[in-house]
Amino acid sequence: MRDETTFVEQLHRDLREVRWPEPAEIRARARRRSRRTAVLAAVAVLVVVSASAVAVGDRSGRRGLAPAASPSRPAAPGKVEIPPAALLQQDDLTARSGLQLSEAGLGGSVDVGMALRRCATRHDSGVPAQETWVSRSQTVLRPATGGGRLGDVLVVQDLHRMRDDGAARFFDGLRRQLTVCREWREVRSIEWGGESVTVEDVHRWDVPRRDFAGDESLLLRHSVAATLDPADAKAPGRPSTPDATVVVRVGDLVSVLILEPTAEADLVRLAGLAARRMCAAANPSC
Repeated sequence: MRDETTFVEQLHRDLREVRWPEPAEIRARARRRSRRTAVLAAVAVLVVVSASAVAVGDRSGRRGLAPAASPSRPAAPGKVEIPPAALLQQDDLTARSGLQLSEAGLGGSVDVGMALRRCATRHDSGVPAQETWVSRSQTVLRPATGGGRLGDVLVVQDLHRMRDDGAARFFDGLRRQLTVCREWREVRSIEWGGESVTVEDVHRWDVPRRDFAGDESLLLRHSVAATLDPADAKAPGRPSTPDATVVVRVGDLVSVLILEPTAEADLVRLAGLAARRMCAAANPSC
């Protein structure tokens, strides 16, 4: 019994010496880890099915994965399948890249960020979700360093095809969401200094550039600042580094692009290249 008491006392002392990350740091880590977790899960699946997967390489020695099988759809007017060539290619990237993971699927919705979706839901923006018909996504990693098996995420791209005028209606809805959610305050509770305190996360979405690629395009800049209740003058943490996302439409195709680390000028350049890649696969072609 004495040993158990001693252990508990030691545990309490150790916990008091733990440095808890600031909220902005936690958010940044969560964002990076969510991408990395998705990549690791994809790699695990690919290892299981490695007997049927084929590795492909180019003359520079970079390696990727064979494109995922095309979804089977009944005959319909226009193009349905999204070919791998409609995605950004290795030669479009200025940074050296390593593994490239690609996946095709049916249905789903366009994701431009969980926080924007929460805000639109809380404000009841009245924007109906536009379901996609088929989709294709890819995650491009940097070359592994320090003996690691996987490098950090370089580019994430989701490409969606929508029925009828769904792609244009999606952009109309996105613009309305950004207007409603230009600045959104989200209240939550955290442990701070041994006490439970109320924190108000101030989300802000700016659109520094519009219509620079494809039929329609938006550069979204999302920033978060955390502040305590007005009764307390101290703030737990510093504002997070803004992150940027590009959304571009060509015909019935919508692409969402994220670059790590965020570099808005590079994202705008990639959006132009992505739009040109999408042209041949879009309905109508351009």
